[in-house]
Amino acid sequence: MDYFKNKVETDEELRSIIGFPSELASKKVISYIDSHCAEFIAKSPFLVLATADEHGYCDVSPRGDMPGFVYVLNEKQVVIPERPGNKRLDSLRNILSNPKIGLLFFIPGLKETLRINGKAAIIKDVELLEKMAVKGKIPLLGIGVEVEECFVHCAKALKRSSLWDTGSWPAKEALPSAAKILFEHAKLPNSTVDTIQKGLEESYTKRLY
Repeated sequence: MDYFKNKVETDEELRSIIGFPSELASKKVISYIDSHCAEFIAKSPFLVLATADEHGYCDVSPRGDMPGFVYVLNEKQVVIPERPGNKRLDSLRNILSNPKIGLLFFIPGLKETLRINGKAAIIKDVELLEKMAVKGKIPLLGIGVEVEECFVHCAKALKRSSLWDTGSWPAKEALPSAAKILFEHAKLPNSTVDTIQKGLEESYTKRLY
């Protein structure tokens, strides 16, 4: 059965089902980082970053570090340090062909989030990157974002999910195993779940910066 056959195809139909935003929701978007947004970014240790390539294929990637790791240059520009990762470079390669970017900032315990949309560039200015060094390690690159839209997103999604409610979290032994998933998906010769798990642990303890 094709469950996607019956779909909404026009803005008019979409609005007839969902309706229109309130005046507050319509007017909350600003085009710069004010003192409130700067404070939010300064207290955020985690964000998700959305990009797309020249064909529109999308990717979402997490970024995290100590609160304030995203450097606010001015009211129109922020820089996200590119810490060591798996070197797939999905986000960076997308930015090279399509600069459009979306950011969603989280603060633990706060149910509202901060959304920033704009244009991105890959930054290699050493003087700037030195400002984001951790434990003497300077990021090789940064993602610079020219802010076009900035606004607070309501708390409904995080309230529904009880994301910050530790009582709703599953038991540790019930969590998915990243090592097992990688073993099944990658199917690398001469690898086991244990060897992959050891590799992950080494990466997490020795190559964070």
